[in-house]
Amino acid sequence: MATSPTVLAGASSTVPPDSSSTSVAAPVAAKFPLIPLLIAVVVGVLVATLGVGGVVYCLARTGRLPGRESSARKAEVAAPATTHAMVLEPLLVNLADAGGSSYLRVAMTLRVVDAAEGKEAKPKEEKPKDKETSDAVASVRDTMLTVLGRQTADRLLAVDGKEQLKAELKAALAEHNTDLKVMDVFFTDFLVQR
Repeated sequence: MATSPTVLAGASSTVPPDSSSTSVAAPVAAKFPLIPLLIAVVVGVLVATLGVGGVVYCLARTGRLPGRESSARKAEVAAPATTHAMVLEPLLVNLADAGGSSYLRVAMTLRVVDAAEGKEAKPKEEKPKDKETSDAVASVRDTMLTVLGRQTADRLLAVDGKEQLKAELKAALAEHNTDLKVMDVFFTDFLVQR
């Protein structure tokens, strides 16, 4: 027991009390290299991004990227067909309203797909082609009059009335005129009288 106080006294006398508290804290708070670590992380992210981008670019160029094939197929299918405009003279139709006093005056233009046979036809056969065209116009006008005669003024004047009418006209033309492929129906004049 006698040696303990001496050791304590000797230990405390050799080391000053102020310097012991600072020397213990210095080894614990060693500097951590923060800047080189941040640079390494940024470079790593950049290299990984460039690597993934390069792989995606190579797959896209070779056509092996999923999703790229389906858009290419859609582009091939949606290739524009050659069309022409079929301008119809204005039609005047009694509507199917009660009392029979409502009527519709409408002028339409149809966008029709060109027939493959028409391109191969010889120029000398223009007169039969004109007869075929007049027959087609007469058939189209008959179909239009039939569909338009079933409409009512309230239905045509509704918010989506014209769009529904276009859909009905296209369906009726596809059903009754199989040789004629109508892509669009355009109203150039549309007047409902009650």
